[in-house]
Parts: sequence; C-alpha cells; structure tokens
Amino acid sequence: MPSPLTTDELRALDKAHLWHPFTQMRDWCATDHDPIVIERGEGAWLWDTEGNRYLDGNSSIWTNIHGHRHPAIDAALREQLEKMAHCSALGFTNEPAIRLAKALVDCFPEGTLTRVFYTDDGSTAMECACKMALQFRQLTGHPERHRFVAFDQAYHGDTAGAASLGGIGTFHERFQKTGFDVIHVSDVEALRALPEEVVNTVAGVAIEPLIQGAAGMRLWPGGMLRELRTWCDETDTFLIFDEVMTGFGRTGKLFACQHEDVLPDFLALAKGLTGGYLPLAATLTTERVFSAFLGTPEEQKTFYYGHSYCANPLGCAAALASLSLFETEETLSGVETKRVRLAESLQSHFGDHPSVGGIRQLGLIAAIDLVKDRTTSEPFPWSDLTGAKVCIAARKHGLLTRPVLDTLVFMPPLCVTEDEIEHGVAALARAVDEVLG
Repeated sequence: MPSPLTTDELRALDKAHLWHPFTQMRDWCATDHDPIVIERGEGAWLWDTEGNRYLDGNSSIWTNIHGHRHPAIDAALREQLEKMAHCSALGFTNEPAIRLAKALVDCFPEGTLTRVFYTDDGSTAMECACKMALQFRQLTGHPERHRFVAFDQAYHGDTAGAASLGGIGTFHERFQKTGFDVIHVSDVEALRALPEEVVNTVAGVAIEPLIQGAAGMRLWPGGMLRELRTWCDETDTFLIFDEVMTGFGRTGKLFACQHEDVLPDFLALAKGLTGGYLPLAATLTTERVFSAFLGTPEEQKTFYYGHSYCANPLGCAAALASLSLFETEETLSGVETKRVRLAESLQSHFGDHPSVGGIRQLGLIAAIDLVKDRTTSEPFPWSDLTGAKVCIAARKHGLLTRPVLDTLVFMPPLCVTEDEIEHGVAALARAVDEVLG
C-alpha cells in the first residue's frame, strides 16, 4: 500500500501529468493556483483533502441524483462486485443489463420506447441515436434523408457526430467540417420555414427538451415539444430527445418530455442514469426502428456499433438501485417543495440585485445571469471570466459550482434539503457581492 500523499504532493503530481476538461491548463498549472483536491462525499456535500466542506452545487457536473455514498447504491455495487465487475455485451448478456433495460422501458407507455442500446456517456448516446436514424433511412430505401436539424446554442456532446449537432461556436467551430450534415435553426417557426426540398433530406431533429444546458440554462417556450412532435409526424422525421441533463428528476418529473406528454423516436440518457456513480448511457428507441435492422448476414443490416464497456454490470446495478430509490424514497414528490424553496431563495437574494439581469428556474435547475447594470443588461466582457471568479469566491462560503460564462448555475442533488438550498444560494449571493462590490 503506497504511503498517503499530502495535498501539496497531489497538486504537484496533478499539474505534472493531468489534462483537465474545458480547462485552460496554463492557468491551472500556474504556481499561484492551488486546485481543490476532493477526497470524499456524503449526501449533498463534498470534502477536500484539507477538511473543508462544500455543498455540491452542480451535482458533480449534473450527474448526482440521490447524494454521495447513498447506502442503497453502495450496497448494490458491493453485491454486484461479489459476482462480477464486467463482461462483454458482444455475444453475451448479463442480468443487471437485462433488468435495467426492462426498468427503463417500463418508464414509458407500453409499446412506445421498447429497445435499449447501452454506451458510456451522453455524447455516445446521441451518436447512437443519429447513426441509427441514418442507417434506418438507408435500410428503408431513403438514403437521401442524410441530414439532421438541431438548434442554435445546442450542446449534445463532444464526439464528432454529437459535436456537429452543437450550436455553440466555442465548443464546435474548430471541428465543424467533421461529423454529420446538420442544419441549425433558432426555433420551431424557423423549422417550419425550411423549404420542402430541404425537409426531404432530413433524417431527424435533435433537441434538449425544455431547457438548453450549456447555453446558460436557456428555457424553451411551453408547448414546443408538442409542436416538434407534430412537425416530425407530418414530415415522417425522427424526433431525438437529449435528456442527458434533464433526465431523472431534475425538472420535477422523471423525464422532461413528460411535462408535455410527448415521446420521441430516440431518447438519450446518461449522467444521472446511475445516480451519478459510474459512466453509463442508454439510447432508447422504438420497435419500428429496431425491426428495420433485422435480416440475414448477407443483407448487412446489423448496427455495427459498440463500446468495450457497453452494458457494464456495475453501472447497470447502480442504475437499477437509483431507479428504485425514486419509488422507495418518493424522490419526485419532494422535488416540488424544494423547487418552491429554491424559487423563494433566488428571489430573496437576487430578485432586485443590481448585477443580476435575469433568473431562470426549472425544477431544481437554476440560473442567474450576471450583468454590469441590470437597467441596460450590459454584459461583462467575456474574457473577464466574471462568472468563474464568483464561483471561486463561493468556495470559501462552502459551495462548489461552475458557471456557463457569466451565468451562475445552481443544480444540487435531489436529496438536498431546504436549508442546504438556502445555504447554497446565500453563498452565491455573498460571492457576487464580494467580486462585484
């Protein structure tokens, strides 16, 4: 057993060897930067190696649902470890994967989303949906339907295909010549305005239902999902929902699409699927899609796609335990009370704040827009990294979260208490005042 490392030793090794996501490593590796080294978690809280405690204000990048070290999920993982950590899904199957597929299908009306394809993360879940949609068109005699429609400011992941659906230049502009052929539109009206000859080349429409995450928690207007479903039915176009962020209770229902009683042809799930414990993703689709891939070897209809860790038994065991907790702990019934408390706290601390241009909330997802002057909505220069400075300042008040540019995001695990909600919002308010005076 190696000797324990001090915090300074860990930081030095990190700077010498790790490359962090979405991070300017020049600043990270600077001598005056002391990264927080997270050591453990419990419930909605995280502790660093120096004993400081922080509320997990963004659910460890929008993944954690029931809290850290939940006894039921911990027990499910230990039980599965006594049997097997992993086996291939190529030519074999395993009980947790089978049971999870049935549990996910049972979340929706009978005979609707009936098939589950496992991958590793949200990006690959979307990649699968798009590849299935394209191959379906080829197999059913419509190879001309090779394009996708996605929305401005969308974010669907960083693999080549998923990235091409994205509408945020910072993430996707450098690689826009790779991936799928995508048309970006601003809203349903712009979608309906597409010429018929263009519509006839479209295989599917992809959207983050109700709210765009990386766009700064931008809310879609009510009824939009129904309009999309109608347009897709009229044009025989697949509807693809990216519920990687919104799935598993964040919005107040198990899935965002349930707010408008709209079902897609493809549903991408990840992040909260395992309760935030392990990488696992699922692409759900219909029997219509699945049946088009059935045939003899000579017909070459097989969906040739897969990852080494598809249907990982540990991930599936964690996901089954997480889904069970929604029933045993009545998780969703508690979200509404917490949603109200979050709304009250946001209004109390930021409702008339001179540096806040807007507040948005959906379930336990909250966004606070920082501006120079709320009367003019003049933004701060993006290069000032004002939002990041506020989130860094919030750490000394016991809160960890990350902004989207100058939009502060507060999205705690669903297990958060009302007092913890108040603690988190108050910490953000104090940090805003400290940074902006």
